[in-house]
Order: sequence, then structure tokens, then C-alpha cells
Amino acid sequence: MRTQLAIGGMTCAGCARTVERALVALPGVASASVNFATRVAAIEFDPATQSLETITDAVHAAGYKIVGAGREAMEPEDSAQADVRAAFRRTLLAWVLTVPVMVVMILHMAGVPIPGYVWVETVFAVPVLAAAGAATFARGFRAAARLSPNMDTLIMLGSGAAFATAPLQMMGLPVASYAAVAAMIMAFHLTGRHLEARARGRASRAIRRLLELSTKSARAVQADGSTREVPIESVVVGDVVEVRPGEKIPTDGVVISGQSAVDESMATGEPLPVDKGPGDDVIGATVNTTGVLRVRAARVGRDTFLAGVVRIVQEAQTAKVPVQEFADRATGVFVPIVLGLALVTFATWLAFPVAMRRVAELAGPALPWVRVAGVSDLSLAVLAAVSVLVIACPCAMGLATPTALMVGTGIGAGQGILIRNGAAIQTLRSIKTVCLDKTGTLTKGEPSVTDVFPADGRRPKDVLRLAAAVEYASEHPVARAILARAKADGIAVPPVKDFEAVPGKGARGVVEGKTVHVGTEAYLRECGIPTGPHGAASGMVGGTLSFSGGQPLGIPPPEKTTVFVAADANVVGNVAVGDTLKDDSTAAVGMLKAQGLDVVMLTGDNERTAQAIAKSLGIGRVLAGVLPDGKRDAVARLQQEAGSVAMVGDGINDAAALAQADVGIAIGAGTDIAIESADVVLVRSDLSTLVTAFRLSEATFATIRQNLFWAFGYNLVAVPLAMLGLLHPIIAEIAMAASSVSVIGNALRLRRFR
Repeated sequence: MRTQLAIGGMTCAGCARTVERALVALPGVASASVNFATRVAAIEFDPATQSLETITDAVHAAGYKIVGAGREAMEPEDSAQADVRAAFRRTLLAWVLTVPVMVVMILHMAGVPIPGYVWVETVFAVPVLAAAGAATFARGFRAAARLSPNMDTLIMLGSGAAFATAPLQMMGLPVASYAAVAAMIMAFHLTGRHLEARARGRASRAIRRLLELSTKSARAVQADGSTREVPIESVVVGDVVEVRPGEKIPTDGVVISGQSAVDESMATGEPLPVDKGPGDDVIGATVNTTGVLRVRAARVGRDTFLAGVVRIVQEAQTAKVPVQEFADRATGVFVPIVLGLALVTFATWLAFPVAMRRVAELAGPALPWVRVAGVSDLSLAVLAAVSVLVIACPCAMGLATPTALMVGTGIGAGQGILIRNGAAIQTLRSIKTVCLDKTGTLTKGEPSVTDVFPADGRRPKDVLRLAAAVEYASEHPVARAILARAKADGIAVPPVKDFEAVPGKGARGVVEGKTVHVGTEAYLRECGIPTGPHGAASGMVGGTLSFSGGQPLGIPPPEKTTVFVAADANVVGNVAVGDTLKDDSTAAVGMLKAQGLDVVMLTGDNERTAQAIAKSLGIGRVLAGVLPDGKRDAVARLQQEAGSVAMVGDGINDAAALAQADVGIAIGAGTDIAIESADVVLVRSDLSTLVTAFRLSEATFATIRQNLFWAFGYNLVAVPLAMLGLLHPIIAEIAMAASSVSVIGNALRLRRFR
């Protein structure tokens, strides 16, 4: 069983690891992944040996709280806003008391006599630490007691050690009082947490926007045809709802009456409204723009498209990309290492004060605290150790990957790209070969009329008019294609009498007094249509069928179906029907190749048809006539030959190949089985979004790399400087807070991706 828990009270990556360890230690828990950026834990457990109540108790025992639960768990908006407000209040209280003591400290350092200076700074510092910083101290102490020190532990020790110098001086020890510094450390720390909480709220805004899209009510159609406003929760599958212009469609369904254009941009990223009429599917939360629609509910509640999108994006955000494992391991050992370095720094400054002062003084006038008269060796040792403690908080490392992943997956959802597996973000950028299914992926997946070839001087419309008249009563896909073309060409279709369908061959009927046959050439011959002189086909002439007494009749390419049309036993023309390319397939394939990807067509269709389609697209390698298991094996062979492979498909027969590929990409209009087997879902059926997915992956991973570089680089540079006494604790705290906020800010730059 899988579930998610929104965790409250976490302040750093160390907190996330503490919760993760507490969950994994429980019997029956197969896996647990806690994302610090989203504050969500994804847990897989055996309900026979473990209960949700016990899991909740373990989180509470670790010192944290549950603020949401379920597959769609996330930190509630009111809880997140309450945390921001509480952080602001703590920050405000800290600065109200810290600013006066900062002024006193500066005057004291400038030589202005301050009576009772140590008592003054102590009185101001106590409420900053004990009131504004109470939560930080409590969390830090609990983490230390569990032998799992975190960021709060470092701040607790750093500010606590700085404050302890005041009573030590009062006791007569040769140490300068840094109580004011302790207050400033806590004030800057709380400021950083407040800014981080606000920035984190902006990073998670994509999911909240999706949740806000759903409607609260629906206009249900009653048995007598009237409508009544009802809560959306009361709508069940089969109910009919009315949607007026400007309103959101309340749930997924099928149009049963009305004509309109629907803005589906929130679901597909398609900027232009899509025409909808009876029989067309509509997506809940999309906007009806013009006419009135009546829609029969097909999916409600958790089963709707919007609920699925939220679920998919949250699961992706909770997952960890491979590069994050390294960052998490580093963060897990970083705090104990920092504590050790702080002790080494303290001992070194005490043991070699002259040498350490000399090293610090090489920095020149930027380090006045080293040269202040009367500052003892013990004071400088404390100062350097405190700097190490506050500079090395691993917040930035913990935020580097999940914040970028959070923003990237949210952007993808807004552009019709659902990343179901967070690891796909990293894997996509390493793909070498893209396998494309043909039907439904490169082509539209349904027959359409591509050409009309008339004979005997007739017009194409005449041929199409007779064919559409006979096919009007047929349900065959080819018949529907002919009717659709006639409708698109504005042809008035005459009525048919005495209609008769011959399965697998064709149909006949009487149209305007003429007996019209529509079907295969073999069917026409069976019906006694002449095949000799006088108008029937008599042979091939340069890609055409030659007719006696008439002009040549063109024939379609071999990959298309030929439908012959005859009137009163004379062939009047034929209609070419085929599965046509999607409008953007050629451009998308070109862009994929331009990105250095090897494009392969992998299809169950015959070799002749596949080669013809591939040639028109510029695809050089074709694997045709491949059965479903064969598709999986073909992907495996390509992985051995070329390395990482992405498979793009839409049908049940693609599911095994999608699962086999390093990244499986499902076209959103495809089957549920294909979508469930995929790592990435393209909501629109356009291949252009595939190109966007590759580019989004590259942009997101580039942001992750930048974040990790700055996070690790900051610590690699800052910690040695702090150990050498080259960073005052206040500057160290400002730098630490700035590093965390900068990592989130860099991730937020992804929101400009187009």
C-alpha cells in the first residue's frame, strides 16, 4: 500500500532525513521518501503488518506533526500561510530587540563607554533566544538528543555558545561577551527561514493553482429538463450537467447536446479553444467559451483528469532523482562533520593563538574583531567556532534538487507534460535514441480521405458525393472518413435507398435513381461491374488505371486503402483513404534530430506502409511488423546498441515497450494502460510537446546542477574561512541564509521556461 503524509515542523534537509529514518525503521515499511521542499513523505508499507496510526505515531515521536494525509496529501494552504505568518512574527520580535543591542554593541566597539554593557546586551538577548528562538532551540535539542543533529542543532549551539560568553565574563573569565552576537545570529536565522518559507510557497504554487481550478458546484439537469445548482460532490457518473458560456465544465464527461468552443489550455497547454459538439469528450475545470453545452458525467472525484494530474505531479515531486541521493548522503553526514570541525577550530585557536591571529590579520582591515584591544585568545576561539557552526547549515544542499524538481514538474503540468516519475527528469537528458510508434503517435490513428481520383471527365466532388451517399448508413471507419471529407468540402449528400452492406467488401444502394457500388475492386467484380473496354479498369499506365473511352484514373500509393466507386456498372472514380500524419509530426521529428537524437520508428504495421511514412518524415531506421512482445525486445536491443532509449506510444501494444524503455512516454489521447506504463504523459497528442519535454528536462536538470554547485561550493569555501577566523558569525549567518534563499530563487527562474 502506498500513501503520502504532509509533514509539519521540518526546517531543513536533516529534519527530512530524521523523519525518513524513523519511518524506514518501522516493521512492514518497504520504503519511505521525505521531500524537504514539498514537506511530503511518500510511504510504501504492508497494511497487514503496519498501520497508518503507527506510522503517524512514529512521525510524532520524531518530533514532527502530520498536517495532511492520503494519495493527494500536501501541506494545506492555511497551514503553509500560518507558518509564514508565525515566522514573520518571530522575525519581527527578534529584530525589535536585536536592533537596539546592535546599536549598543557598535557604540561599545567604537570606544563609547556603556555602563553595565554586558548586562544590557544580556537583557536584550535573552528574549530573542528564549522567545523568538524557542522553537529553534526545542527542535535543535530534540534532534541532538536523538543523535540526529540538524540545522537547528547548529544554530542552537552557535547562538547558545555566543550567549554563554556573557555569564562567563560576569564570572570573571577572560572572555569577551558576545550576547549581542547571539541575538543577531538568531535574528538573521529567523529572517532566512521567513524568506525561505515565502519562496517555498511560490515554488509550490503550480499544484495549488491546479487544486483551485476545480469547481465547487454544478448545474444539474433534472428529469423535467430544468436545472438546479448542486454541490460538485453530489454529481455521480451518468448525471447530466449544463454548462453556460464563461463557466467551467464541472467534471469529465461527454457532450450530449450543444455546440461550443472549450478553452483546454489548463490541461493541454493548447492556446486556442477547441470546438466541441455531441459525442466529444470534455475535461473537467476547462472553460466553456461560447455556446451552451449539456454534458454527461463520465468521471468524478478522484477519477477526473484534474485529480489525476495533481496526483501525478505530487508523486513526481515527492520522488527523488538519482543525483539527489548523493546530496542526501552528503547532508546526512555533514552536520556531525561540522560539529567536529567546530571543536577542532576551538581547540586550534586555543592551542596556537599567535599563529591563528597572524593568519586572520593577513586579511587586513576587513577583520576588526581580531585586532580589538583586550580580546582574549579564548574569545577569538569561541568566535571562530561559532562562525563554523552557523556558516555550515546544509539547508541549501537539501533544497537544491527538490525545489528545482518541484518547479519543473509544475511547469510541465501547465504545458500538458505530466512527469509521473521524478527520475525521468534526469534520465530524459541522457537519452540517445527515441523510438516512435506510428499509429496514433506519428499519425492521427484514424482513416481520412487523402485523395479523390475521378474518371471519365467527372469532378472529384461528383465521386465523393456518390460515395458519401452510400456510406451514410454505414458504421465502418472508412465510411466515416468519406462522410467527414464530404462534410468538410461542403457537399450536400443525397439520400440512399435500398442500402445493403457487404462486410469486409463494400456497400451498395440507389442514389438519385442510379445503382451505386462502393468498395474494393474485387467487390465490384463480384457485382458484375465490367472490367473490359467501356470504362472498367484495363491496365496500369504510369501509376494510373487506364480506362477505355475515358481519361486515366489515378491510383493511390500502396500504403493507402483504395475505395472504388461505380454508378450503373461503370467505374466513376476511386477514393484514397489512409492514416495521415499529424500536422506537427514532420517538424517534431526534425527538431528531435536537430537535438542529436537518433529517431527510430517502431510499429506493428507492415513494412511497406511503415517505410512510406518514415520516408516522408525523414526517419532512416524502421522496425516494422513488430508484435507487442517484439516491441519490448526491440527496445532492449536498442538499449544494448545505443544506450539510453525513450519509447513514445499510445496503445495497449506499446505498454511493454514503454515499461522497458529508460523513459516511457505516453501520448495522452492513448489508452489508460499505456499511460500507466509511462514515466511521462503528453496530454496533447502533438509530438511538439515531446520536444518541449526534452527541453524542460534539460532546463530543470541544469538548474539542479547550478543549485548543487553553489550549495556545495558555498560550504567548501565558507567553512575553511570560518575556521581561520576570516568570517564573523554575523556575516556567516547572513551568508548561510542567503545561500538557501538563492537556491530557491534560482529554481524559481524556471517559471520563465517557455
